[in-house]
Amino acid sequence: MVYLYRKISIILLFAGICVGATAQMAAMKEDNKTCLDCHSRQTYTLHNDWTGQDERRLMNPYFVIDTMQYLSGVHNGFSCIDCHSMDYETYPHNNELKFEPMATCLDCHGGDPHYEHFQFELIEEEFQKSIHFQRAGDLFTCNKCHNQHYYRTTARSSSRVADIVASDNAMCLACHSNAAKFSLAGSRDIPVINEVHSWLPNHELHFRSVRCIDCHTAFNDDLMVSHNIQAKEHAVKNCAECHSANSMLRASLYKYENIQSRQDKGFLSVFQTNQAYVIGANQVPAFKFITIGILLMAFAGIIVHVAFRIIHKK
Repeated sequence: MVYLYRKISIILLFAGICVGATAQMAAMKEDNKTCLDCHSRQTYTLHNDWTGQDERRLMNPYFVIDTMQYLSGVHNGFSCIDCHSMDYETYPHNNELKFEPMATCLDCHGGDPHYEHFQFELIEEEFQKSIHFQRAGDLFTCNKCHNQHYYRTTARSSSRVADIVASDNAMCLACHSNAAKFSLAGSRDIPVINEVHSWLPNHELHFRSVRCIDCHTAFNDDLMVSHNIQAKEHAVKNCAECHSANSMLRASLYKYENIQSRQDKGFLSVFQTNQAYVIGANQVPAFKFITIGILLMAFAGIIVHVAFRIIHKK
């Protein structure tokens, strides 16, 4: 019986996912469906004028779009030609379109009061101080880290530090653990991440618990995310800078949890759910509630004791 219930649950879950996907596809702009009819597939069809036949070719994996990720990204309401040249409407595409300049964040969001709170201009100023810009210049654009098709504002929309860490580190590792993509930004050989961080105790745990940028950027409290990536020689290597009462993580990574908790549940909930007050501790949430329960019982005992003393005197 348990197996039957489990099987039914899986079927219902799968059906829900399919219904959601169908609804999202229906909401997609009509002209985007034309583009994604090819760019969501592993192959495409091209007419060979020499042989007079239609031939199937493998799509460049960099040009294959994951439709579900695209629909859940922040740019899902745009038409493809809002960012790409209208010349793409002609198929087969002209080879010269390969040299089309990719739009940056400021091309759309710069100087627009609607997006002022995202501080794109300040981000651009910081980025131009970074090691990425110093080594690659204007060739290192926003899309080298932020995939415009899939980008989500995880840091602003999630209260779970683990989600923020995973999302941010995935951006860094997309290049720094991929030799092909790393070579797009320069001619240097890709460093082996584990070897570079061999000095760091239990580096795998650190990779899961903190963001790369928490150690590799110059801290700026005016921005949600610092974009001034430092050279590896300037990376944080002092344990006390994170594992201390006045940790820099409390003002960078953990501030997201503080902000979200206060917005959603009120200031007092930060004491119950925030892990920032002891950086690096392996906390068990149940212990926090047990501790709060013991404190409440202690206060209740004191109140009862005082009440009995008053009654006894009378």
